[in-house]
Amino acid sequence: MRSPRQVAALALTVSVLAVTAACGSSGTGATGPSSTAGVPTTSGRSSTSGPATSTTAHPTPTPTVRPSAPSPSTRASVTTRPTSAPRPTAPAPTRTTPGPVTPALPAHLLGTVVSRIPTTSKVVALTFDAGANGDGVPAILATLQAQHVPASFYLTGDFVRAFPTLARQLAAYGRIGNHTDKHPHLTTLSDAAVRTEVANGAAAITAVTGRSAKPLFRFPFGEYTAHTLSLVNGMGYVAVGWTVDTLGWKGTSGGQSVSTVVSRVVAARTPGEIVLMHVGSNPDDHTTLDAGALPQVISQLRSYGYSFVTLSALGI
Repeated sequence: MRSPRQVAALALTVSVLAVTAACGSSGTGATGPSSTAGVPTTSGRSSTSGPATSTTAHPTPTPTVRPSAPSPSTRASVTTRPTSAPRPTAPAPTRTTPGPVTPALPAHLLGTVVSRIPTTSKVVALTFDAGANGDGVPAILATLQAQHVPASFYLTGDFVRAFPTLARQLAAYGRIGNHTDKHPHLTTLSDAAVRTEVANGAAAITAVTGRSAKPLFRFPFGEYTAHTLSLVNGMGYVAVGWTVDTLGWKGTSGGQSVSTVVSRVVAARTPGEIVLMHVGSNPDDHTTLDAGALPQVISQLRSYGYSFVTLSALGI
C-alpha cells in the first residue's frame, strides 16, 4: 500500500497535469511559469529543478510547393518549334547576253534613198560596188592609198565568199555597206525573200571581214519601191544611192572610156556629191575603166577645191 505521503504527491501531480491540460485547450497558447521542483516522479524521486519550458503550441508551417523546373527533355519539347515544310527554291534567273545595240537612225535618212550628203562643204564621197569580180581592187586601193583618199565599199555576199582576201582588204581600208547576198532585183521578190537577201548578205560580210555593214545599204541596180525601202529601213539600214554613176562598168564595149568616166564625175561636182564606181571589170571586154580613171578623178576634183570623205559624213 502506498503511504499517505505518496498518495498526497500523486494527487498533487494529477492536479498540475489537469491545470496544464485546461490551459492548452483554452487557446491562450501560453501558461504561467510553473515549477516542478520537489514534485516527485512516478518513481518517487523528485525531478531536477530548472527553467520551465514553454508548452505553447505553434502552428506547423505549411511547406510552400514550388513548381519544379522542367527536365531537359521537357524543355526541348516546349521550346522547339515545329519544323515547317521546306519552301520551294525559286530557279535562278537566266542571264542573257544582250546583242549589239543598233543606234537609232536619223529620221531624215529614213523613207528616202540618199543621193547626196546634205552639206554646203565642198566634199565628195567616192563609193565602189563589189559584186561580179575584184579585177580592179589592187589598182583602186593603190591609188587611194597613194593619194590619201578615203572611200566606201558596198559588198555582196557572193563577192566576199568568192574573194575573201580582197573583201578583207576593202573592209580594212574604208567604210563598208551591205549590197545584198546575190544582187537580185529586190522589187520582184516577196517580203520574206527581201529580208533573207539582206540578212544573208550581212551575215556573209561579217563572217568574212569581221565587221558589220550596218547601217549602210545599197539597192542592186538602184531598183526600189516605197515598200522595199520600208523593209530595208525596218531592218536597221539607211539606203544610199548616188549623185552620179560613172558608167565605167559598161566597159569599152558599152561605149565608155577613161575620159568619159572622168568627165561625168567632174561635170556632176557639187557639195556632198556621191560617186558610184565599181571594183570589177566588164564581163565582156574585161576593162576596168573606173580603176583606170580614178587618179584623174581625184586630181581634177581637187583642182576645183574638193576634198574626200566616207559615208560616215552622213552621221551614221
